[in-house]
Amino acid sequence: MNILIVHAHPEPQSFCTAMKDLAVSTLEQAGHQVQVSDLYAINWNPVASAADFAARSNPDYLVYALEQRHAHGQGALAADISAELDKLLAADVVIFNFPMFWCSVPAILKGWIDRVLVSGVCYGGLRFYDRGGLSGKKAMLSFTLGAQPHMFANEQAIHGELSLMLRHLQRGTLAYAGLSVLPPFAAYHVPYIDHDARTTMLADYREQLLRLDELQPLSFPNMAAFDRQLNPLD
Repeated sequence: MNILIVHAHPEPQSFCTAMKDLAVSTLEQAGHQVQVSDLYAINWNPVASAADFAARSNPDYLVYALEQRHAHGQGALAADISAELDKLLAADVVIFNFPMFWCSVPAILKGWIDRVLVSGVCYGGLRFYDRGGLSGKKAMLSFTLGAQPHMFANEQAIHGELSLMLRHLQRGTLAYAGLSVLPPFAAYHVPYIDHDARTTMLADYREQLLRLDELQPLSFPNMAAFDRQLNPLD
């Protein structure tokens, strides 16, 4: 398989970076082709703006998604976006590797999502969920956080269920664009655990990586269950 790892951590010596490095070595040893987009290393620009388009359909008023469609059709997307979009479209699996910031991704990764998930290519019209532009590809979140597992154990936990915290990413972004979303890998309490615990955690991550083909995707809407106005048929 062709695998793209989008990595977003500012510290090369971090445990999150160790997870990225482990993923590269594990997946390559398993025979996969791996590309890495290290967003801090390439000084990725996270700001979506008019500068992303060399040609505009409406130069007087910026509707970013519409200009994405126009620029892609005209070959007028910014070079950094085009390069990342090419990597994304070539990938069978995309792994997003990051530290959890305020229950979400770091700004630099959010900017990758905003700029690279191009309207008209990755989604648009009624092309979302199982009919999305990235249908047939898989995605997985792998992330570090400071909290402990029991803090996300259920609805009554201090932070609620982990799946609810990740909903905007797993459903509203990845599944929406057509990706089959694999169960995430969460590295809990990372700043506070010892070397042995970190070693065990990396071993657990390695096992999940080796089972990418076997993991059952999470369940998200199927467009056949909705009418043209997106009302449920039942």
